[in-house]
Amino acid sequence: MKKAVLFLIFLAFAFGTQAQIDLGPKIGYTTTKLSVDQSNITTDLKNNFLFGAFVRLGNKVYIQPEINWYTSGGVFKRPTIGSLSPFEQEIKMRNIQIPVFIGIRLLDLKLLSLRAAAGPTANIVMNKTIESNQSSGYIDPIKEADINNLNWGFQFGAGVDVLMFTLDVQYMLGLNNVIGDVKAGNESIKFDSKKNGFVVSLGWKIF
Repeated sequence: MKKAVLFLIFLAFAFGTQAQIDLGPKIGYTTTKLSVDQSNITTDLKNNFLFGAFVRLGNKVYIQPEINWYTSGGVFKRPTIGSLSPFEQEIKMRNIQIPVFIGIRLLDLKLLSLRAAAGPTANIVMNKTIESNQSSGYIDPIKEADINNLNWGFQFGAGVDVLMFTLDVQYMLGLNNVIGDVKAGNESIKFDSKKNGFVVSLGWKIF
C-alpha cells in the first residue's frame, strides 16, 4: 500500500508538468464508524467535520492528492454476559488524512462537469483519547497503545464541478484494523475494528 501511494504521488508530479492544475481549500462532513466483528459488542456512529486542501492535476483523466484534518471514533459497549464484565468506552482520534485519487471526467460541459474517482488513503492518528464508564463492575480493556497510529483505507465516489466549486460524495473503506485483540485481565477481546463511512466535501478552486 505504501508503494502504491508513492507511485501515485510520482504520477501526480509527472502530470503536473504538462496538465491543467486546480487547487484550493475544502471542507466536509464525515460519518465514520468503527465496525466490530463481534456480535456482543456494539458501536455508535461518530459524525465530524473535515478541513483540508486539494490539488487536481489533469484534464479528462486526473490525479488528485489531498491533505485533510478530521476527528473520528466511536463508543464501544458490551453488556454483562455470564461471567464477562461489561464495558463502555468512547474513543476519539484526531487524524491527518492523505488520500490520492485517480479520477475521470464523465461529462465535461462549459460550466459543469461530472466526475468519478477512487484511490488509497493513509490516515495518521495525531492524537487519541479514551473515556471509560466508571460504574461498578465495568472494565476498560482498550488502551491508547492498542490503537494503531497509521491506518490504510480506500475511497471511491463521484463528484460534480460547478464554476469554481467542487462537490464530492465518497465512501471510505477501512483496509486494516484500527484496534486488534486487547487484554482485560485474563480475558482476550477480539475487536477486528475497521474505519468505514461516508465523506461529503465542498472545495473551492482558487487557482
